[in-house]
Amino acid sequence: MGNHKFDTKVQVLKYKVLKEVARLAWKGQLLENITEIPQKIAPGKVPTMRCCVYKERAILSERVKYAVGGNRFNKKVIQVIDIACDDCPTGGYEVTSACRGCLAHRCYEACKMNAISFGRDQKAYIDKTKCVECGACAKACQYNAINNYKRPCETSCKVKAISMGENKEATIDYEKCVSCGACVYACPFGAITDRSYILDVIDMLTNKKSKVYALVAPSIASQFSYAKLGQVMTAIKSLGFDEIEEVALGADMVAEKEAAEIEEKGFMTSSCCPAFVSFVEKNFPTMKDKISHNLSPAGTIARYVKERDPSAKTVFIGPCTAKKFEFQREEYAGTIDSVITFEELQALIDSKDIEVNDLPETEVDDASYFGRIFARSGGVSEAVGQALKERNSDFEVKPVACSGIEECKVALMRATRGILQGNFIEGMACVGGCIGGAGCLTHGEKNKTEADKYGASATAKSISDALADK
Repeated sequence: MGNHKFDTKVQVLKYKVLKEVARLAWKGQLLENITEIPQKIAPGKVPTMRCCVYKERAILSERVKYAVGGNRFNKKVIQVIDIACDDCPTGGYEVTSACRGCLAHRCYEACKMNAISFGRDQKAYIDKTKCVECGACAKACQYNAINNYKRPCETSCKVKAISMGENKEATIDYEKCVSCGACVYACPFGAITDRSYILDVIDMLTNKKSKVYALVAPSIASQFSYAKLGQVMTAIKSLGFDEIEEVALGADMVAEKEAAEIEEKGFMTSSCCPAFVSFVEKNFPTMKDKISHNLSPAGTIARYVKERDPSAKTVFIGPCTAKKFEFQREEYAGTIDSVITFEELQALIDSKDIEVNDLPETEVDDASYFGRIFARSGGVSEAVGQALKERNSDFEVKPVACSGIEECKVALMRATRGILQGNFIEGMACVGGCIGGAGCLTHGEKNKTEADKYGASATAKSISDALADK
């Protein structure tokens, strides 16, 4: 893996599979060698990740399936690898050995379901047939002796789309899922993954019938810390992309359009985050008409490219798993042709043995500061405010920037009740915004700093400057 930085070993494993799939696909040798990939990644007789090497390879075979696109008839982006779902506690609230059998019995008094009883040792026990998982007992216990043994995937899923199946494997309720990928990043066993479209992208690049454009998200500035951003841009060109377009330029276009739209409507929500849009549609249907009618920055820049070059193919490269369902939505038809994440971009680069650190820099500088800061929470609000200012508008935007689904839910609930202190909801499903996306190589506070630095490096300091000749 060299000096490429991932947060977890699960990401590294996913990367290895993607890299090997891509390596064979570039050579046109995938079909005849696909079954050999698991043994190549786990060649020894001693397992490195599982109870036995046979289970290890069986799981790797499942990973290969999703790396090559999965079941083409199942369009769901987030998928569970059943046999990899392993060793997670499934008991919900349980009393631990820290229980002292105290006289106060505050846990008993807090439980409204009469689910708590006491043994001869006076220690508490929870009747699972009565427990409703409210957590009141855990809050009441002064010894913190009652723990909630929820799976990381369940805890990370803020839309409550994950539960346990009959065999205790994670199950996704797609009526609730917004494809944000939080569970993908959270699962310690890598049992939840996002389907990949890297084969489609490789096919575009190797069987060219027209120019292929890389639409690069501004959050790229917070990734690939082992090299300069200009070198990463050169690596993208080295893969065979003919042109690189900043999605941040699309963000400038969106900011200008959303400024005009909110001035007309008086209240609305952003449309930049596909997971947020899906969350509104599924949970707050009465708010659907409040979502901005503009496409996301990715869709907007893709449409701009297609207007200039109708035969062009466009590939969004970014941090977002939800983009993998966004580009298939009806309103995005004819804009984005495929999507890959930063994780997948790293695998593609390494599959061709491209040494990024040795490359010259390619400068891509079309967007403004405000378009580039769309990458982090609060950036859309700042940009829309700036666009109104540049329009010499008297309209006062009062943004509510929501970092993560939980904050989005609170803002939307207040809006439906007419008590929201604001007129523009900036919804970001991932905490921190796009810089916290599931498809990022790394996550953390430094990502916001890098996003702001990237914004400050833009030649165009205003939105109108960036759009002057567009």
